[in-house]
Amino acid sequence: MRAEDYELMYGLEESYWWFVGMRAIADAVIGQRRNGERLRTLDAGCGTGFNLTYYESGGNHDLYGLDIAAEAVDGVRKRGFQKLAQASVTEIPFQSGSFDLVFSFDVVCQVPVDASQQAIREMHRVLKPGGFLFIRVPAMEWLRSSHDEELHTFHRFTRQELAGRLEDAGFRVGWSSYANTLLFPVAVLRRLLKHIGIGSGTDVRPLPAGLAWLDSIFRTLLLQEAKIFKSGKKLPVGLSVICYASKK
Repeated sequence: MRAEDYELMYGLEESYWWFVGMRAIADAVIGQRRNGERLRTLDAGCGTGFNLTYYESGGNHDLYGLDIAAEAVDGVRKRGFQKLAQASVTEIPFQSGSFDLVFSFDVVCQVPVDASQQAIREMHRVLKPGGFLFIRVPAMEWLRSSHDEELHTFHRFTRQELAGRLEDAGFRVGWSSYANTLLFPVAVLRRLLKHIGIGSGTDVRPLPAGLAWLDSIFRTLLLQEAKIFKSGKKLPVGLSVICYASKK
């Protein structure tokens, strides 16, 4: 990602509909499977760090973060968070068996394909036996567009592909689904328009002033998906793949 992308992320992470909705989805999936105990947690690829402050403020997580980008690390420190390492997810600088839970939010997709399995193995290594991984990646290569090029997304995954990679690394996949489903038709249309040169570039940017009212609608749709996941159901297609897996 470019320096300006991190600046955008810093300003959007707290309240932009996509970040708010995806946090609700992660909360719904993880909350159904934990017993409220305090977890030593790593956000592997933490970006500019709002998730670190969000999850630690809830009191259920002892949070640590890492990101390879200096711009991301600067953003985390600006938020006052200090338990931080500048490093790659392919070489996580923590001891084996250090964490109860690892988050990976749209990170494995941003390392070269031949290194992505090493990143998954590293997340497995730093988890305690019986620890859990919550991982999210963008879905389906045919949805690739200028959004992916601008954010340096090397690969988009199918649900079966991601689950298979996790199992190959030694995880037991307890639950997996597509997500960001209710907006899927709109997103497909937007991707098609990008392919013919209309609306190129990343979608992670503030909505135009005249369309700001869409933020609450998009947010509501993702919050509805969170309720679906909280009930234990899955979705058959979407813009993202999410998996919740345990270290055997």
